[in-house]
Amino acid sequence: MENLKSLYLQVKDNLTFVLTCLAVFAALFALALIFERCVLKQRKKLGSTHFLAYTAIFSAMAGVLMFIEIPLFFAPSFYEIDLSEIPIMICTFYLGPVAGVVAELLKIIVKLAFKGTTTAFVGDFANFVVGCSFVLPASCIYHLKKSKKSALWGMVAGTAVMTVFGSLFNAVYLLPAFSKLFGLPLDAIIAMGGEVNSAINSVSTLVLFAVVPFNLLKGIIITVVTMLLYKRVSPLLHKGDERLRQRHAK
Repeated sequence: MENLKSLYLQVKDNLTFVLTCLAVFAALFALALIFERCVLKQRKKLGSTHFLAYTAIFSAMAGVLMFIEIPLFFAPSFYEIDLSEIPIMICTFYLGPVAGVVAELLKIIVKLAFKGTTTAFVGDFANFVVGCSFVLPASCIYHLKKSKKSALWGMVAGTAVMTVFGSLFNAVYLLPAFSKLFGLPLDAIIAMGGEVNSAINSVSTLVLFAVVPFNLLKGIIITVVTMLLYKRVSPLLHKGDERLRQRHAK
């Protein structure tokens, strides 16, 4: 009887987590779509096949970059920086916020297909949601007035949102969810943080001394590299669009 109760609770927790993931994706997708249609009042200039092709290419690049994880001396081993947001930023600057959200989801699917998960899917969900908290503000600000300055300010805003939201999201939901789904006591997770920084002795100090600097550092790196790359890549994308339009016109 006890085993059945335990199995029921596990199934319930996993189902709740899956439904939460689906609801969050739907909400973020709807938010991006509403912004594009109601604020920017634009429809995609690319055909749907072309849009999906570009999004798939950048998502695949992002998925590959997720394999390269950089450990940090100030954070536990499950906090590692990857640079997968860089191709997604190029994608969302070029195609819009909706493409950014879709690309964030597709990169996670690519990563899971080839590498699987080591965090009971919680880390993958975190990567998607926190990534969107950077991508959406940056993309929305940039598309209001496309310029180098708006791109910079968009990513500065994205870094701020990602840092604040990511910290709160870790404290309130992600760390407890990771503890429950992975079967690891929350105290053990905090202890892992304490091994790299003696000041970490609670959820709040883990967030303050590990999550906050992690998100700030990630945001700064993404901002610098994207600013260096986007204007170099953008002409190539426009040239590809023009060639496709010429083919369709024939």
